[in-house]
Amino acid sequence: MKRVITLGGLHGTGKSSVADGVAELLGLRRVSAGQIFRQLAEERNMSLEEFSEFAEGNEEIDNLLDNTLRFESKKGNVILDGQLAAWMAGENADLHIFLTAPLEVRVRRIAKRDGTNFNYALEETITREKSEQFRYRSYYDIDVTDLSIYDLIINTEHYSLDEVISIVKLAVEILFETEE
Repeated sequence: MKRVITLGGLHGTGKSSVADGVAELLGLRRVSAGQIFRQLAEERNMSLEEFSEFAEGNEEIDNLLDNTLRFESKKGNVILDGQLAAWMAGENADLHIFLTAPLEVRVRRIAKRDGTNFNYALEETITREKSEQFRYRSYYDIDVTDLSIYDLIINTEHYSLDEVISIVKLAVEILFETEE
């Protein structure tokens, strides 16, 4: 059994934090498209907003991220987090999970995480998400607002981080118990 879990959602929904917790509890590797994207932006001395705009004209950036997710899904024993993780893992994945939360909640989390103010985080988040929606539609004909690919959707506004991790862990454990 491959044990491949994908964790999708917009920025600030808790993908990285949940993926970290679930990976640790279940002994899975963790690969994060967001971390790779932030690292690439930092290497180029660009803000996330600037790098998102740069990526619009440079398909190589998305190809690098997406090929990494595909490759890691084939290896198995992994939780992949990223907006396109479910699509990139495809049939290699056992379970697709989507995290959601209202924009204001997400932006507050992002501002706190990044040590910036709410308005800057809001502008950067909206710009980045519009850019990503455009790129994903034009590169792959993927509509990230279509959630039909997901097996489980969790609104993280209503639960603490530990509670979301527990929900995801339980869903994974139940899935693998029924498959064995």
